[in-house]
Amino acid sequence: MTAEHTLVSRARLLSKVPEVTIYFWVIKVLCVTVGETAADYLNVSLNVGLTATSVAVGVLLVMALIAQFRASQYVPGIYWLTVTLVSVFGTLVTDNLTDNLGVRLEASTLIFGVLLAMTFLTWYASEKTLSIHSIITPRRETFYWAAVGFTFALGTASGDLMAEALGLGYSLTGLIVAALITIAALAWRFGLHPVLAFWVIYVLTRPLGASIGDLLSQSATEGGLGWGYTATSLIFLAAILVTVIYLSVTKADMIPTANEPDHAVARGGLWQTVIVVALVIVAASVGYTARKAALASDTPAAAQSVPAGSRVSPLGDLSVFRTITQDTLNLLNSGDQSGATARISDLETEWDNAQGRLKPKNTAAWTTIDAKIDTVLRELRATNPAPEREKAALTTLLAALS
Repeated sequence: MTAEHTLVSRARLLSKVPEVTIYFWVIKVLCVTVGETAADYLNVSLNVGLTATSVAVGVLLVMALIAQFRASQYVPGIYWLTVTLVSVFGTLVTDNLTDNLGVRLEASTLIFGVLLAMTFLTWYASEKTLSIHSIITPRRETFYWAAVGFTFALGTASGDLMAEALGLGYSLTGLIVAALITIAALAWRFGLHPVLAFWVIYVLTRPLGASIGDLLSQSATEGGLGWGYTATSLIFLAAILVTVIYLSVTKADMIPTANEPDHAVARGGLWQTVIVVALVIVAASVGYTARKAALASDTPAAAQSVPAGSRVSPLGDLSVFRTITQDTLNLLNSGDQSGATARISDLETEWDNAQGRLKPKNTAAWTTIDAKIDTVLRELRATNPAPEREKAALTTLLAALS
C-alpha cells in the first residue's frame, strides 16, 4: 500500500458526511417534510409569527453547525439534526422574502439558483471536486453546508413557484418532481456523472418532501389525509429519530475506506453539467411561459357574471373568498369554533390555488390581502383561540376583500 493510498484511507475515516445509501434519501425526505410542516406549525398553529420563528430556528441552526464542525467525523445525530434545521430555515428564508419583503418567487428561484451555482463554481475551483466523499477538511465542509443551505432555499422557492405562483398545487408538483427524480436516477444508472446526479436529486427532494407534508397535513376536503401540522411533524421526527439511532448503532452509512480517490470518478462531469443545466433552463422557461399564458387566459365564471359598472378589486372578482370568510365569521358568531377552523382551511386552499392567476394582476393588492389571510389563519389555528381576536381578523379581511 502506498503512502498516498494510506493517507486517503485515513482521511476517509474522518469523513464528515454519510454514505449515499437508501437510508440517506429516506432521512433526507423525512427532514424535508418536517422542515415544511414544522415551519407552518410554529408560524401558524402556535401563532409565533414568521420573524420570531425564523430567529429561533436560526439560533438553533448556528448551534447545530458549531457542533457539526467541532465533530471529528460523521456523527449521525449531529449531522441529521443540522440537516433538519437547515430544511426548516430554508423554508423560512423563502417565506420571509415572499411575505415580508414582497420578493416574487420567480426572483427568489433565480437568486438561489445563481448563489448555488456560484457556490459550486467556487468549491470546484478551490478543491477540484464536488464529491461528498471528499468532505474531510473544514474548508470543504464549509462549501458543503453552503451548498446544502442553498439547495433547500432553491428547492423551496422553485417548489412554491410551481405549486402556488403557477397554480399547479402541491400534489401535481409532487408528481412532476417525483418524475424528474426518477429520470435523474435512471440517467445515473446509464452513465450520468454521479456527483451531478446526486446534487440534482438533492435539490428535487425538497419540493417532493413539501408535497408529502402538504398531502399528509391537509384536511380530507382539501385532498389530504388530515393529519395536521402537529401530528405530521411529530410522526416524521419520530421516524428520523428511529432511523438515526439505527444508523448510529449499525454504522450502515459510514463511508468505507475502500472507496476510490475522488479524481477517479470526477471525469466527464463538466460537459454533462453544461448540457443538464441548459436543458433545465430551456424546459423551465418553456414550461413557465406556457403556464403563465394559460393562467392569463383563464377567466373564472364568477368574474364573467359581475354586473357592468360594479366595483371590482384590482385582483378581479373575489366573491368566493368573501363567501368563505363570511361563512367562517357566521360559524364563530354561532359558537362553532371547530366548524370555523375547518371552513377557513377552504379559504387557504382557494387562495393558494388562485395565486398564480391573481398575483400578477396587482402584486401590492395581493400581498396586502395575503397578509390578512395569514393573520386569520394564525388566529383560528391558535392553540388557545380568542374569539374576539378571530372575529376582528375576519372582519378586517372582509373589508379588504370588499
